[in-house]
Amino acid sequence: QVQVVESGGGLVQAGGSLRLSCAASGSMFSINAMGWSRQAPGKQRELVATITAAGGINYADSVKARFTISRDNAKNTAYLQMNSLKPEDTAVYYCNADIKDSKGYNYRYWGQGTQVTVSS
Repeated sequence: QVQVVESGGGLVQAGGSLRLSCAASGSMFSINAMGWSRQAPGKQRELVATITAAGGINYADSVKARFTISRDNAKNTAYLQMNSLKPEDTAVYYCNADIKDSKGYNYRYWGQGTQVTVSS
C-alpha cells in the first residue's frame, strides 16, 4: 500500500507565502510524476503544477511566476512553494503521486488534502 501525505497548509495574508510538502511512502517500485491540484468551495478541482521524475514541469497559467514545484527523489517528496498569494488561491490543495509497482503497473495515489486560506 502507498500513502501520500500533504503538510504545510494554513492561513496567510494576501501577498504572503506558504510551502506545501507531499511525501509518498509504502510499497512502490518508482514514482513517475507528482503533482498538485486544488479545489475551492463550489468549484471543480484544477491542476496547479506537475513535475516528472526527470524534472519536467508544468504550471497552470493562474500560478505561473508565483508558485514553484520541486521534488526530492531521494525522499520521495514533492514541494510547492507559493509566493504572492491571493485570496483566490484559497482552496484545499491535493497532492498526487503516480506510482509504478514491481509488476510495471501504474497507479495514481492522492493525499487527503491540506487547506490553504488567504485572507485579504
